[in-house]
Amino acid sequence: MDVSQYPERQGPTVLIRFLLFCSLPATIWLFTPRGASGQVPPPEVQVAAAALAAPPGQDSDATVLGYDPSGKLVSLRGGQNDLVCLADDPSDDGFSVACYHDSLDPYMARGRELSAGGTTDGAERNQIRWDEADDGRLAMPDGPVALFVLTGSGYDPANGEVVDPYLRYVIYVPWATLESTGLPAQPMGPGSPWLMFPGTAGAHIMISPPRPPGGP
Repeated sequence: MDVSQYPERQGPTVLIRFLLFCSLPATIWLFTPRGASGQVPPPEVQVAAAALAAPPGQDSDATVLGYDPSGKLVSLRGGQNDLVCLADDPSDDGFSVACYHDSLDPYMARGRELSAGGTTDGAERNQIRWDEADDGRLAMPDGPVALFVLTGSGYDPANGEVVDPYLRYVIYVPWATLESTGLPAQPMGPGSPWLMFPGTAGAHIMISPPRPPGGP
């Protein structure tokens, strides 16, 4: 799976539903079905949920991107460290937030731009970015940088907890190869690191811990 798909989400929403949502108890969001017309939670709820993907000690100072009532991706909070967190897309089912080093932002932002422009195929979107990075048009990190992806079946804003949480770890190492890292092209076992897209600008080390029993 190309984990870069998680920070490339945008979707429409409905202002009226947002206003109705704000008048309801916060816990209702957990049980409200979400789809193409999903409600947009209040900014403070989006910020709190997005920051859960950040490492301890880095959450409160991270930049947070989220959604306004129209569904547009906007900055919800300015940051004071090198981490950018992306709120859950209310137009998608389930729950998914991510945090990544700010040197990855040009790569992630370009993916969102391509998706919004109609390039919905993930492989095509990746290839465009890799080509642009190869010829210097797209800035990439100078060294290894992290991306954290937190998913679940829902989020309870009353308790500030993700339901059925699952956290994955990704280390972007642009243009790294199997030979330069010594890593395998497939996981050797549950939670073992492996290199995805070796030799490309999007090369990254995947670390996917075993899912907890009963998780999604």
